[in-house]
Amino acid sequence: MRLAELSTVLWRQRELLQLLLFKLEEEQLLLAAGRSRWLPQATREVEMVLAEISRSELTRAVLVEDVALELGLRSDASLAQLVDHAPEPWNDLFAQHRRAFLEAVAEVSNVASANRDLLKRGYQLVTDTLRQVGGVEQDGYDANGRPATLPGRRLVDGTV
Repeated sequence: MRLAELSTVLWRQRELLQLLLFKLEEEQLLLAAGRSRWLPQATREVEMVLAEISRSELTRAVLVEDVALELGLRSDASLAQLVDHAPEPWNDLFAQHRRAFLEAVAEVSNVASANRDLLKRGYQLVTDTLRQVGGVEQDGYDANGRPATLPGRRLVDGTV
């Protein structure tokens, strides 16, 4: 059976999820500190980790299919099903992997959500400032990607 290979891939995916969490927290610190200069680099690093997770997911899927068929399960068996049908000590190890994945995914989701909120607030702050200073109200973008603007207040020197 390919149980050891599958476990190795699951360990690697756990490591990648921890790295993703770290990169998202770095991004969050930059956002919270207003250090937008490094935000594109941080975002690229998050994308690189996501690409690596995606690549490892292919390997995991192939191994899960092989192991599931060896255990008499459907080829699309879940990790919970593998826990229920794998022999000792693999069932305990897969259960640990499953718990760790659930925790890591919850953490990643929370940090990603917080980052989206920080980005939205930053965008709103910039938009509000531009409206006040520039005298133009922008209401997003049109279907062609051009700024959709409405005439707003203009700063005019009343002595002129």
